[in-house]
Amino acid sequence: MSTSLIERYRAHLPVTDATPIVSIGEGGTPLVELPKLSERLGLEIYAKFEGMNPTGSFKDRGMTLALSKAAEDGAEAVICASTGNTSASAAAYATRAGMRCVVLIPDGKIALGKLAQALAHGARVIAIDGSFDDALRIVRELVDRTPIALVNSLNPFRLEGQKTGAFEVCDVLGDAPDALCIPVGNAGNVSAYFMGFSEYLEAGTSSRMPRLYGFQAAGSAPLVDGHTIEKPETIATAIRIGNPARGQQALDAMNSTGGRVAAVTDEDILAAYALVASTEGVFCEPSSAASIAGVIAARERGDLKEGERVVCVLTGHGLKDPDTAIAESPDMLHLPAEYGPIEKAIIA
Repeated sequence: MSTSLIERYRAHLPVTDATPIVSIGEGGTPLVELPKLSERLGLEIYAKFEGMNPTGSFKDRGMTLALSKAAEDGAEAVICASTGNTSASAAAYATRAGMRCVVLIPDGKIALGKLAQALAHGARVIAIDGSFDDALRIVRELVDRTPIALVNSLNPFRLEGQKTGAFEVCDVLGDAPDALCIPVGNAGNVSAYFMGFSEYLEAGTSSRMPRLYGFQAAGSAPLVDGHTIEKPETIATAIRIGNPARGQQALDAMNSTGGRVAAVTDEDILAAYALVASTEGVFCEPSSAASIAGVIAARERGDLKEGERVVCVLTGHGLKDPDTAIAESPDMLHLPAEYGPIEKAIIA
């Protein structure tokens, strides 16, 4: 029987004996060394593979705490706006807690693997003719007017749960890394990692604060461009957000550590996505690969020095977006069920 994430880090989390723990066995995700990329860049690179959480993304870390606290408050329903992963996680944990779940998504802007999860877990999914930012605006209005709990990253318990990713990185490495590279969408996760590293540093559990580097997709980079993007566009659907709810908090975190926020193109994201799958055996969703594209760009830019230890957060599993996986892969061969043609194709 696995111990819940909340139980493992109870001393660092805002829970009491009265808090009912809603868990599906989240956390404890692997920190995978990437030797080929490390050799190529002259760094010591690890991937924090959050795709190994129960619903396949980092969202489960925050959702276990958000739903536990909602249950403690007597909530009967939860709601979120989502580009995909939040909807899948919220639906699963709400089901676990015996609550109803409502999800607003931008119509046609969500990967099918994520939509399938939300529907399978029984969420009431509403597709709107608008962006994620429109969906979040409507959700916030609904929460103000109705007795339903918000479980987007505006919920402070989400970040409290997600900060445990930083704890696990330090626990495995024995200290904080020199730098952490992470995709940035709504900017909650980089803010959460900053919280986690800060707490471990203050407690003396780690000896340093890593530089935090956040990466947005070039067509959806409001923190880089310095203004809201009305119609964000990128292949990386999970970070297709034009007005991050935690934007300023994330910028403050990155700047205070000597890091920065930067943009990577869709072409670079897809190249990194293919690279880490084909050379390291790690299959992440395209949005996750922004951290891999980012570490390559940061090394070329001189932000990362020879031999530094770097952790790239891979936020979701590749099976979240099967359409992109198939579209970006070589075509299958279609041959008759005969030995000769097959032998020729193998040997050629």
